[in-house]
Amino acid sequence: MRRETAYKLAGRRHDHPVAGSGMEKHRELRFKKMPPGQVEQALRALSMLKGLEVEAGVGEYALVVRYSVLDYSLESLEEALRDAGFALDNTLYSKLVRALVYFCEETQRHNLVSPERLLKKSNEVYIQAWDHHAHGDHDETPPDLREYK
Repeated sequence: MRRETAYKLAGRRHDHPVAGSGMEKHRELRFKKMPPGQVEQALRALSMLKGLEVEAGVGEYALVVRYSVLDYSLESLEEALRDAGFALDNTLYSKLVRALVYFCEETQRHNLVSPERLLKKSNEVYIQAWDHHAHGDHDETPPDLREYK
């Protein structure tokens, strides 16, 4: 069964009203001022990757990347840039944003590859467990002794 069909059967809605909550990501890469010219080199290097859109950012030392979370993650892109010798911004703000984005994308990727648990079917497990469980309406006394005569 395809994932879309399973979602429809379970009655789930997956419209994403929050920006960035879908599979297409729009992120900003910030670089240090030194060495000069590294932003242009990074732009050329990243533009050669398939499925990745790169453009100059708002600031002088920033690039904007667009990618599918199925193909890339911000962590893998930044790690590749660091390995190639680029110096990324290491301010406290950048570190906090980076950690949050890494966690969110890793969680999203994990959830996309994990098997779907349909909510409509999950209650059947509890119903069967209840049927086999000896609960309060069961009396061990024979019926003729239970009635008052």
